[in-house]
Amino acid sequence: MEYLQIKNKVVRETFKFNYTICISNLFGDYNNVLQFAQTMEMYKLLGVQHVVVYKTSCGPDLEKLLKHYETEGILEIVSWPIDQFLNKSRGWNIKLHKGDIQYYGQLVTLNECIYRHMYQSKYACLNDIDEIIIPYKHTNLPSLMEDLQPAHPNIGVFLIENHIFPKTQFEESGKFKRAEWKNIPDINVMEHIYRKPPQKKNYNPAKMIVNPRKVQQTSVYSTLKDFGGSFHVPFNICRIVHVRVPLQGHLTKEELFVDKRVWDFKQKLILNVDQTFKLSSFL
Repeated sequence: MEYLQIKNKVVRETFKFNYTICISNLFGDYNNVLQFAQTMEMYKLLGVQHVVVYKTSCGPDLEKLLKHYETEGILEIVSWPIDQFLNKSRGWNIKLHKGDIQYYGQLVTLNECIYRHMYQSKYACLNDIDEIIIPYKHTNLPSLMEDLQPAHPNIGVFLIENHIFPKTQFEESGKFKRAEWKNIPDINVMEHIYRKPPQKKNYNPAKMIVNPRKVQQTSVYSTLKDFGGSFHVPFNICRIVHVRVPLQGHLTKEELFVDKRVWDFKQKLILNVDQTFKLSSFL
């Protein structure tokens, strides 16, 4: 019989990356260049060194931006042509979206990203391409985890609440409606400061910051098998800024909370986004 050698006997203290963002699926003609650039530059400011995207397809403008970040070195693109081999479903609900594999293999890619970076990255953040994990009491992710991990030494999974900022509601001054970004497609995160109130009686989904060495199997919103359990991080400590189509479109601006946390990074964020667009020939 042939045996595979166990190579992870040594407990590692240092890693190639401290923080890796795992973006599970990119498919269709998704072409949200402005929001993706703002998200990437925010993550740099927050201390992230590595972002992974599992790409089936995307729009032409986003393809150009992806190549820029890949050349820069912060982005790893994992080719994921699952649609060439299986009848993929286009949604998460198995009753509504039929196919051989759920939502372009979202669960497969999330688990693959954990194992791929198990001994490369100290922490992995599992979230979508239009979500930004932002600390609210700390300047960046390293300082956040320097407080959270010692306070919960055995925990390997930190649940971060997802908060929706409806893309249909704009801040009124228009000061971030920049002429330079007028022809760059889609959402400008800085224009959306109105946050949907949490639904106290309903489940509020969360995404995760995990120690990949303590996770055996994950789903989208929580782990299925882990070592050490999980901790729900209070939303006033850290939350996900998720600018997207509203799920409760009837809510008026007066019924939403004002949340300007992204503006705390405005000077460096605008400068870095402009520099990225110049280097990638958008400006």
